Amino acid sequence: MTELWVCHAGLLDYREALALQQRLCAARQDGLIPDTMLLLEHPAVVTRGRRAAPEDLPFGEAWLAERGVDVVDVNRGGKLTYHGPGQLVGYPIVAVDDVVAYVRLLERALISALAEQGVSAHARVEDGPDYTGVWVEDRKIASIGVHVSRGVATHGFAVNVDNDMAPWTWFTACGLPSVQMTSVAAELTGPDPDCMDCFAKRAGHAVAKELGARQRLVTPARLESALNAVPA
Repeated sequence: MTELWVCHAGLLDYREALALQQRLCAARQDGLIPDTMLLLEHPAVVTRGRRAAPEDLPFGEAWLAERGVDVVDVNRGGKLTYHGPGQLVGYPIVAVDDVVAYVRLLERALISALAEQGVSAHARVEDGPDYTGVWVEDRKIASIGVHVSRGVATHGFAVNVDNDMAPWTWFTACGLPSVQMTSVAAELTGPDPDCMDCFAKRAGHAVAKELGARQRLVTPARLESALNAVPA
């Protein structure tokens, strides 16, 4: 059975995490590391995917900056999404043959992890690509957006666990003006100090299982050591 390296990286600046993804992607493309997934949280940031439109950000970047929210353009699919503390972000840097099948794989993994956490969720494949992600009834709990280059995926998923939900109302989330976002905490009994740790472990296990891989936990230091050993 192949391995999936899983690194719990804590709170990491979005641009720093993006640079790390790019290094991991290059190493994975050259076969120098196995499939690897970062699990982390970000300071408040809105990321703007390739399909985003200007009207999706009605208050503008300066207004968001005044509230401590950065805006970053990225090469993933999708439109606008938000990341912030209390939200689990996963970046699987993995070999991919079929992009659509891979997105469905991530949806299944998150649905499984949420079920273990006590939240019944589902995908909305029949509603089209704008509804990619994971939903609780008609409320969106997880966003997915990926980019594939030379057969290796970057970016990934974000699951609202116990984050502040107010920033989701400051822009058009996922290009859906009427979308209602939800979180694990909102769907259960409220904030739980252990919820993030528990769900991160479940998500790591679920993604590895869907990939048909054995999860191997690696520390950020071990991951950096592996990357430093890669020839420039």
